[in-house]
Amino acid sequence: MPSRRAFAWALYDWGNSAFATVVMAGFFPLFLRDVWSAGDASGTVTFRLGLVNASASLLIVATAPLLGAVADRAGARKRFLAGLALLGILATASLALIPAGGWPLALGAYLLGLLGFMGANVFYDALIGEVSAPAEYDRVSALGFALGYLGGGLLFAVCAALVLHPEWLGLPGREAAVRLGFALTAGWWLLFTLPLLLEVPERVRATLPAHPWREGWRQLVDTLAHLRRYRHAVHFLIAYWLYIDGVDTIIRMAVDYGRAIGIDAEGLMVALLVTQFVGFPAALAYGWLGERLGTRTALLGGIAAYAGITLWAARIEDAAGFMTLAVMVGLVQGGVQALSRSLFARIVPADRITEFFGFYNMLGKFAALLGPLLVGLTALVTDDPRRSLLTLLLLFGGGFVLLWRLDVGAAERAATEVAR
Repeated sequence: MPSRRAFAWALYDWGNSAFATVVMAGFFPLFLRDVWSAGDASGTVTFRLGLVNASASLLIVATAPLLGAVADRAGARKRFLAGLALLGILATASLALIPAGGWPLALGAYLLGLLGFMGANVFYDALIGEVSAPAEYDRVSALGFALGYLGGGLLFAVCAALVLHPEWLGLPGREAAVRLGFALTAGWWLLFTLPLLLEVPERVRATLPAHPWREGWRQLVDTLAHLRRYRHAVHFLIAYWLYIDGVDTIIRMAVDYGRAIGIDAEGLMVALLVTQFVGFPAALAYGWLGERLGTRTALLGGIAAYAGITLWAARIEDAAGFMTLAVMVGLVQGGVQALSRSLFARIVPADRITEFFGFYNMLGKFAALLGPLLVGLTALVTDDPRRSLLTLLLLFGGGFVLLWRLDVGAAERAATEVAR
């Protein structure tokens, strides 16, 4: 059983995953296409969505490692997490107020929401070392993602029910129900951030630096100047950069892809719910598989499955095929994410874990900079969403090969030696 601290840590995933399901994967792409950009060409809307996702990723790329280094030096992971989460929460709430046709305002608020969501995750990921021992990382990381799927799925189910039946709350129509969903998501995220802030400890340095930003910058420069010390972590990060590109792109663009090939809004909402509730037990199962088969082996299986999913997605023609796709994604998505986090936490020095998770999130989001742009630009040029999706196969294949070549045992020993 997880400790009280580990459960409080994992509840943040329960809370912030509502942004990923209700906003990022669910209603924002639909509202952008049908309300905020009503009447605009399909390829143009897809391009806008890809561009704002890429812009948020680029900003995280530019700032995450430095913020992580500062947090390591100042013992400020929880403070950074709280500030960025609050930014995301306020931006999410503001989506409820943007009128029809206001796609520039909607994209601006969504950009801030993405920055808060992705930025806070840098510090959330790094806090895993405060709530569990390395031998438990697979299980605890999987618990976080599993609760994320369940919590995000439950709120999405409530919001989807209100959209389908707005009369239950006396709402004038579906548009009002979606706007209420944005407000509920902000409140949900805020509520389930509190257990982490109250229960999860953070090691306080014996001597705090007088100038944490200067010291953080020096730590970052030192890490970059001595990358040979961390070659195993760098090897993993390059592999992660490639394969997580495909994962994140599918998460962010799936609803828009389904809409573009003719799946109606109700079918898309049901498919997202299926992914969430399949993902809950599947993520827990991946934590178990990581402990039994080895983290890298289980992770390689998930990446290979994603390549197969991409091929299948390019061939689907109807709602039944999209539903099958949702089940397949749910079976592997949380496992790949959870085991990536737990494997990386074991192969980086403990005294620089937030800085390295800054690189981890930086490269993950830099991949998400490339993926949505590739898919969006290919769709814009060819007007063929199926062809654009196939660009992800190169990324899954490259990530698989590099991860297969990583010596995990040597990486763990090197991290321990460097931290001494």
